[in-house]
Amino acid sequence: MANVQVIQRNAHLAGAVKLEFVSGREGRIAKATLTAISNNVRGSGEAREQQSTAIQWTLWGAQAENAAEYLGRGSHVNIVGRLRNNNYVRDEETVYGWDFAVEEIDYLDSRAEGEARRSTAQVADGAGAKGSTTQRPARVEA
Repeated sequence: MANVQVIQRNAHLAGAVKLEFVSGREGRIAKATLTAISNNVRGSGEAREQQSTAIQWTLWGAQAENAAEYLGRGSHVNIVGRLRNNNYVRDEETVYGWDFAVEEIDYLDSRAEGEARRSTAQVADGAGAKGSTTQRPARVEA
């Protein structure tokens, strides 16, 4: 199975990081998914157009838990990862798919920007009405 390196620079998260715990070879392990969007501008003048690319990434272990705790909708990141072909056969039919796995992720926001973004998201979700100032990601047990 071939791996291709993928780099997504100056991206922002489209939503919250989704964290769950799954069974692994050595017990339970954290798995997080996030969608990062990056914008490219092509052309100039009136022919200038902007293209957006959205990629759903998977993170594992401590990297997944950290992302769920410190990143939120709108967070700015750089991601280096790999694209893997994950074709499989189901009911005698080949199912084709791709998997984007994070190898490195850089958090581009300062700590203050990240905390402000998480607080704003919390108020927008209605959780801030009760006076809470920190938001913990929901954990899904698989």
